[in-house]
Amino acid sequence: MNLDNLITAFDNSLRTVFAPARGARPSPAAELPEQGLNETEKREAEALMRVNHVGEVCAQALYQGQALTARNPAAKAALEEAAREETDHLAWCEIRINELGGRKSLLNPLWYAGSFALGATAGLLGDKWNLGFLAETERQVETHLDEHLHQLPEQDAKSRAIVEQMKQDEIRHAQTAVHYGAAELPAPVKSAMRAASMLMKRIAHHI
Repeated sequence: MNLDNLITAFDNSLRTVFAPARGARPSPAAELPEQGLNETEKREAEALMRVNHVGEVCAQALYQGQALTARNPAAKAALEEAAREETDHLAWCEIRINELGGRKSLLNPLWYAGSFALGATAGLLGDKWNLGFLAETERQVETHLDEHLHQLPEQDAKSRAIVEQMKQDEIRHAQTAVHYGAAELPAPVKSAMRAASMLMKRIAHHI
């Protein structure tokens, strides 16, 4: 870890939390027509996409923290590539929130700081645990996105297209982590991660 890496990490944190996200790939919803949602459906879709946006803020922080402390160059490169794809997700969610007339979570700076600390800690434990944490995170995110596909209004094709593509990317990120030697996390750690995720989702749904 050197000063340049720390400066880059700090710059990434400011961009993630305060600047509009810019994805490399176009949104999967870009060419889809806006379907008529009533006010209740629109508010629910907006809240769910805000939760997804918070998840991507956390993902950015986790990956940046993990890459900062990763030892294996190949693992570090895999983390950085995944972070770039998560930036696409961040941008897509932000665009959709704006289209629905909603807002991002007011607690994004806190979500980022906490997740960055977790990611850096995972990296310090060694690459196999670092990648194991990544793989388990992505598996839990996949489950969460499946839940949102059931909760989103059926006619909200734009939000659903975004969530479906995010899900496919997360599956691939987990497979990449396993390929590079991810360790299986102990059951209590997985349970603690699920509990923390559920708390975050409940709060982000409203704030």
